[in-house]
Amino acid sequence: MQVTHGKRPARKQTARSATELRAAVQATRERPQIDSVERMLAQAGDSWTFLILREAYFGVRRFDQFQKQLATAPNILTDRLRKLVANGLLDRLQYSERPPRFEYRLTEKGLDLYPLIVLMMRWGDRWLDEGKGAPLLLTHKACGKVSHPVVICDCCGKPITAHEMEWRAGRGTAR
Repeated sequence: MQVTHGKRPARKQTARSATELRAAVQATRERPQIDSVERMLAQAGDSWTFLILREAYFGVRRFDQFQKQLATAPNILTDRLRKLVANGLLDRLQYSERPPRFEYRLTEKGLDLYPLIVLMMRWGDRWLDEGKGAPLLLTHKACGKVSHPVVICDCCGKPITAHEMEWRAGRGTAR
């Protein structure tokens, strides 16, 4: 943005860099209407769902344990557990016949959301800690160190930031 005072002539604009041109062209293209973020949020997009998944990653499996850890109303918990089972993120397995009792176990699909939960936790530790530090530390079992996970490029191994990424239509784009 150029700000001028009085009647001074405007400065001549310099040529755009290749990166700026690529960003300008990409901003004018239309992205697909529905992408994988929207589809994921349709299956696991509310706070209770993420909190249930977090507890499942910590080993909680039974309804009463979820309810105790989350202090949620039974009807809300029942609804979210049903949704997670219906969407294939949890399996519901009977562990007692009399009375009938069930436990919930993460499926492969549910386990694949773990990095998202960890990154949400890391973001909260950075931006919402009120100067007190992280309330929970994750230790990587393989090396024994406290881990601060980052998203990296699977090709070059460098950390990914929003400014270093661009999109292009994939095979799943509706045509």
